[in-house]
Amino acid sequence: MLNIFLKKTTMASILSRLKDIAKYSMMYACLTHCTFEYVGDFVVCNGPSMEPTLHSKNILLTERISRRFHNPRRGDIIIAVSPTDPKQFICKRVVGIPGDRIALKSSVAPATDTSADEAVANRKLKMLKFIDEYVPRGFIWIEGDNSANSSDSRYYGPIPIGLVKSRVVCRLWPLNEMCML
Repeated sequence: MLNIFLKKTTMASILSRLKDIAKYSMMYACLTHCTFEYVGDFVVCNGPSMEPTLHSKNILLTERISRRFHNPRRGDIIIAVSPTDPKQFICKRVVGIPGDRIALKSSVAPATDTSADEAVANRKLKMLKFIDEYVPRGFIWIEGDNSANSSDSRYYGPIPIGLVKSRVVCRLWPLNEMCML
């Protein structure tokens, strides 16, 4: 009789402990989800578009609170959903906010009514033409710091502010390069 009683209390004790572990695991999972969804998270940079400011394999701390109170500001480094691939995130610098005029350089072919010597010279030195682009309300203009190796708003135009997920606060890794951004 005593043996059955001990088995029941041991089993009840084990079940009680398992229930506590499950309860605390659920609370931790909910707290972690809410923190990463609404407060901030960690991001691993990948690609050369933000060099020399950020390099591949840099670990960044981002925050999501400020975007709920105000739009991104010029100079902020942001994490956003890529407008060309919704499964991918991009890390870029905000260059233009709604209402800003962006002057883009565009190379054009030389005019055809010039002499042959001038046409050859023009082909060697392409003429640069500037195109004005305005950032509409509800959009921002983003560019990578490495303009020669960055796919950004110069390629796909201004992006909706709704695609912005977070703002980069600081670089955490590598430790010798840790700094506020």
